[in-house]
Amino acid sequence: MSTPVLDSAVLRTEIRLFGREPGAIFWILLFPTLLLVILGSIPSFRQSDDSLGGLRLVDTYVPVAVLLGLILGGLQGMPQVLTGYRERGILRRMSTTPVRPLTLLTAHMVVFAGAALASAVLALLVGRLAFGVRLPEQPFGYALALLLAVLVALALGSVISAVSRTTKIAGAVGSAVLFPMMFCAGLWVPVQAMPHVLARIVGYTPFGAAAQALNQAAGGHWPGWTHLGVLALWSVLLTAGAARWFRWE
Repeated sequence: MSTPVLDSAVLRTEIRLFGREPGAIFWILLFPTLLLVILGSIPSFRQSDDSLGGLRLVDTYVPVAVLLGLILGGLQGMPQVLTGYRERGILRRMSTTPVRPLTLLTAHMVVFAGAALASAVLALLVGRLAFGVRLPEQPFGYALALLLAVLVALALGSVISAVSRTTKIAGAVGSAVLFPMMFCAGLWVPVQAMPHVLARIVGYTPFGAAAQALNQAAGGHWPGWTHLGVLALWSVLLTAGAARWFRWE
C-alpha cells in the first residue's frame, strides 16, 4: 500500500522539531513584525508622504514585513534543514521504509509555509492595531498574491537545497540570494519610492512582483495580471529546476 504524500504523523513530528528551533521561530515568525514595530516607532514613518501617494512609510513596510517571513523561511530555514537531512543520510534511509522521502519533504514544506503565513498574519495584525495600517481592501487578490509568493519561496528554497551538497553550502547560497531578494521586496527602499525604471525591473523578480501585487491589493485594486503571471512563471520554473536537480542522497 502506497504512503500518502502528506502523512499526519510525519507532519506532527516536523512541527515539533520546528518548535524546538528558537532561531527559526524568531527569524521567521517574530523578526518581520519586530522590524515593523521598530520602523513604525520612528515619528517620520507615521507621517503622510506625497511622493508615496499620501501613504505613510509604515504603510509601505507592512507588505515588506509580510514577505520577509517567506524569504527568511524559504531561503535560509528550509534549505539548511533539507540539506542536513540528505547530508546525514536520513532521506536515503527513509527510502527503504514505508514512509517515502517525498512524504517528509512535503511535511517540511507545509511546516515552513504555515510558519510564513502565520508571520504574515501577525505583521498585518500588529500593523493594524499598533499603527492604524488598513487591512487589505482587496482580500481575495491579496490572498492569491500571498499564496503565489509562498509557492515561489518554497520553490526557490528547494532549488537551493537541490544545488547544495552540505548545510554550509546551503547557508552560503541562501545568504547570497537572500539580500537581493530582500532588496527587491523593498526592505531598503519601498517599491513605491523606487525610480520608475528600477521598479519595472524589480517587478520581474519573484519578490518584487509579489511586493507590487500585495501593494495593489492592499489599496483595494486587483493585483496586476503581469505581477501574478511573473509569480506563477517563477513558481513553475523554480519547481521544474528543483525537480530536475534534487537528489535524495
